[in-house]
Amino acid sequence: MDAQVKPLKPVPSDIPVTRPSREEAEAAVRTLIAWAGDNPNREGLLETPARVAKAYGELFAGYDQDAGEVLSKTFKEVGGYDDLVLVKGIPFYAHCEHHMVPFYGQAHIAYLPHDGVVGLSKLARLVEVFARRLQTQETMTAQIIDAINENLGPRGAAVLLEAEHMCMTMRGVKAHDVKTVTHRFTGVFAEDRQEQDRFFAMVGHR
Repeated sequence: MDAQVKPLKPVPSDIPVTRPSREEAEAAVRTLIAWAGDNPNREGLLETPARVAKAYGELFAGYDQDAGEVLSKTFKEVGGYDDLVLVKGIPFYAHCEHHMVPFYGQAHIAYLPHDGVVGLSKLARLVEVFARRLQTQETMTAQIIDAINENLGPRGAAVLLEAEHMCMTMRGVKAHDVKTVTHRFTGVFAEDRQEQDRFFAMVGHR
């Protein structure tokens, strides 16, 4: 009887990874071009590896950004306002960690302040921090709300993402115009169904 082949153990996510050099990244792109069946040395593709490496620096800039720093400044003089703060329709573009193709959509974020509020643009920047990484929509939803709770300490928070995934549209089942919706509630939003309903109504998800 043949011996069973033991599956490889997954590499723990906390093991540090050494970032390759720019030259190594460009060489990897040339390899992928050749694997796809084209000639990386033809005129139209000669500069593609450099362009891809540069684009990756922008598309995955979130790895070099800190959510805590984005949310570090709050404002306490808000006239006693302590009701819901909602920023809806924040556009984002991310890349699926399974196939490295884009998924894109909108994020809706709400929180009930406890000790001050954060600048509204900071919530959009927070979405960018996590969108510009290899992601799953579920993980991204959790990361956004965890960052809000850890850095703002609100009485409650709510996050809803709706996105179209190119890994379903361009390949596989090729299902067009299909939206994936994920949401998470904490604090008052998790405990009070009326607050959940109010959030859904305000973002247009009844």
